Amino acid sequence: MAMEREFSSLRFPQKLWKMLESDQFQSIWWSEGGKCVAINKDLFEAEVLGREGQQVFHTQKIKSFMRQLNAYGFTKMQRDIQRSASLPEFLSEEAAASAHSQILYYYNPSFNTAHPRLLETCKRRGVLKGRGPDADEMDERPL
Repeated sequence: MAMEREFSSLRFPQKLWKMLESDQFQSIWWSEGGKCVAINKDLFEAEVLGREGQQVFHTQKIKSFMRQLNAYGFTKMQRDIQRSASLPEFLSEEAAASAHSQILYYYNPSFNTAHPRLLETCKRRGVLKGRGPDADEMDERPL
């Protein structure tokens, strides 16, 4: 319960920052020299979103969490992995790449470990008119 109180008064970007700076979480870390947020999707769902009675974010769904990231100006990044020419190296890199397929990378120019003062400029963008909180889920239904 102490952790819930610790996070409850913070805005979404501040909670995210505090998690990244903490050693309590194995599912989320700074990447690209502190310019990106890396999230192990499956582990994050269990470690952060699946906490009983100790919720950091007000959701248990990874899609809702990702919508929050988008609302605060984070963009999903694709990893561009260089491949080796030799077959053994290529195969070991392929195995590593498939392990990385569960890793999500998000970037926001106002969210950088080297520039903590930029965190204050990380604001929620306006919501589109006519779209409620569940609009994305409704968009996925077949017509």
